[in-house]
Amino acid sequence: MAASPAKRRHKVRRRADMSLLGGIRPPIAILSALLLILAGITALGFGRAGEESVPKAVMTSQQHFAEDGAVAMRASIDESAADLARTAGLFNAGDPAQPDAVVDKIGSVYQKWVGTAVVEISSGKMLAARGENVPVTAIDTSKLSEKDGLSPRMVRLANGETRLLSLQLLSWEGQPQQLLIASSSLRFPGISLGKFRSIAVIDSTGRILSSDGIPESEQVLTEDQRTGVERSKKQLKAFAEVAAKRAEEHPLKANVPGEGGYTGVSGSLRGGTFQGDRAVAGYAALTGPEPGKGTVATSLGLTVVAMVDVAEDPTRVTDPLFGLLAAGALLLIGALAVGVLLGTVQRPLLRLFLESRRLTRGDLTRPVRVPRHGEAARIGQALERLRRQLLGERSEADTAGAGRRGRIGARALLVVCGVLLLVWSGPMLLLVNRADATAVVPEQVTNDQRERTDTLSDRVRRSLNEGHADLVSVAGLLGARTSPEDMTKVLDRTRNEHGRYRSLYVRAADGTILARSGESPRLPDAPKDGGKDGRPFADDIAVLNDSGTEPVIASYAELSGRDGSTVVGEFRIDFINSLLKRPGLGEIRVIDAERRVLGGNSGYLAFEGLPSARLDELAAGTGQKTGMSARAGAVVYRDGSGVQVAGAAPFVGGGAAKSLNWMVVSWQPAAGLAIPEYSLQNRTVLAGLLGITAAAACLGWLHIVVVRPLREVAKQAESLAGGDRRTVLYPRHHDEVGAIARSLELLRQQVLEQRKRDGAGATAAPAPVPPQAPAQAPAGRN
Repeated sequence: MAASPAKRRHKVRRRADMSLLGGIRPPIAILSALLLILAGITALGFGRAGEESVPKAVMTSQQHFAEDGAVAMRASIDESAADLARTAGLFNAGDPAQPDAVVDKIGSVYQKWVGTAVVEISSGKMLAARGENVPVTAIDTSKLSEKDGLSPRMVRLANGETRLLSLQLLSWEGQPQQLLIASSSLRFPGISLGKFRSIAVIDSTGRILSSDGIPESEQVLTEDQRTGVERSKKQLKAFAEVAAKRAEEHPLKANVPGEGGYTGVSGSLRGGTFQGDRAVAGYAALTGPEPGKGTVATSLGLTVVAMVDVAEDPTRVTDPLFGLLAAGALLLIGALAVGVLLGTVQRPLLRLFLESRRLTRGDLTRPVRVPRHGEAARIGQALERLRRQLLGERSEADTAGAGRRGRIGARALLVVCGVLLLVWSGPMLLLVNRADATAVVPEQVTNDQRERTDTLSDRVRRSLNEGHADLVSVAGLLGARTSPEDMTKVLDRTRNEHGRYRSLYVRAADGTILARSGESPRLPDAPKDGGKDGRPFADDIAVLNDSGTEPVIASYAELSGRDGSTVVGEFRIDFINSLLKRPGLGEIRVIDAERRVLGGNSGYLAFEGLPSARLDELAAGTGQKTGMSARAGAVVYRDGSGVQVAGAAPFVGGGAAKSLNWMVVSWQPAAGLAIPEYSLQNRTVLAGLLGITAAAACLGWLHIVVVRPLREVAKQAESLAGGDRRTVLYPRHHDEVGAIARSLELLRQQVLEQRKRDGAGATAAPAPVPPQAPAQAPAGRN
């Protein structure tokens, strides 16, 4: 029993739906879904840009501050251990020395230890001691020969303070072995705390080993201040317990991806409020300079916690209503664009698909419903002409060629939809929520830029002082009878233990090099800058050149008993630059007294000036003495190029590096900070980019998969209706356009078959003429 026409149409429709998996519906459906998702993100995301009363930039800054403290603490402990080991090695390589001479020499060269002592291991007798009493009884000398027997250890004193003990052996042939002990406090070297900040070192259990920045209760005057001190101590203790637990995590799991720069566990914490101020803290576990590489300091399991009180801002940067309005506008514009695609591209194409299938099945009774516009109208007109040709009808349109064409094509409709979506995405990308004019840089961020720059300046100064102290230590052990071969061994050992030198050499008063380790010396033969009595240059540390590709920075120490001979060490500029690689400070430069660049954490030219006049003014103003010495400063700049936070800190403190009068300058754009106004701007720009991307991807997909093949099929359909029966129509894709092309090919074949049938009927032989018919009858009728 034959199926009814309604059932046949239902089957055709179902088969049509199955062919749409790769056709016009997926791009439009995906565009609709993407616009809905983007509208949801816009409605929910914009209201959260200013919700936090403490900006994320402040929290991140505390994390970086704690990381700076951890780096300084790790470098100090490792440097102390290396200095003690090298000093003991130098004593062991020479003639036996008296215990008093050993501790006196260490005390005169290094001022980092609060107490030193020499103990005879076999008897436990104290042979010499200087400074604070060293807790010798806490050391079990019977276990020194075991594995890690000489490792540093922490000892808690009766007064509650903690001391770090470093151990080394003194061994000479024919004498009892001695133990060299150096005691140091876990204080931070050169950390600039500023106002209202405290910092602490904790162990793996969360116990505070040392702290700084919180005064004692008896040091304050009023009851409110005492209450604040007690609250700060409780809050710091609470932060320490949380930080100790988090420090046990793996760095890859603990740190947020993309916030790299520190190889260990670090983060920030939010505490309670007190008189309108919120306590925030950063923490960082001591870690090696390279991932997975431990040091003496990292084996102690220490963590640094830095706490500061920040004034909360209860106001919001933006109202959630903006996100709702933007999402509503996107929904309206997206609905209009999708409606245009559905009404002017998809529906006419599906109607043509069904009409072409109807004609191929031989249903020629009804006229083709021709769409109004574009390629669909052209194809519909061609199908109608083919229907009439199959019915044997002829019209003026068939003889004259193509009929009326739609003026607005599918490509123009895609452009219209793209412009509609661009009306929303363009302003979001370029105009709305611009932050440069309204951005408020938190005061704490500016303060942290200053304090961290000051800490970095002190770290560079201390590193240069440590290098000079190494040379003094080496010079004290090279006597008049030391051979050049022994000098070379000492220099090699020193250069291998410290990566700060590119070259170490012993230089005679006349410029002759007696021993050398490392690269060739770059010191001129003649004394420079008024040097006399064999001194290679006037100051203990100096820059030997004022031009070239890199500065030559050198230090020296005089040898006793050698008539003006000196030990000279030339520093690697890469070593100084490595000290400057701290995240969260932006661009960093080391400049000299004439404000010429000597080093940096990124690309620079040696001896060039600072990149802007305002930075030069900041450096000049910071270099002016305020009271006894110059102080670090920071400022926020606003101009046409945006908002910038800058800080500068001169060398402040003693040591050989003081005479250099160097300064560290740092600057960074505020747009790179997690400030609410810039967070809102970034989210707005992201929404605009997502809108443009969604429109370009889906409309481009439609153009490639549907519109271009549709234009080609329209040309072929018009040619076929106009009489081109030779061109075979091949579908490009298995979709609606491909199905229409297949239907046109079937219609072409039907037209050819009809033409053959008509031609065969016209050329068939006439019926035989009866004999009685006269042969000239047709002519007579003419």
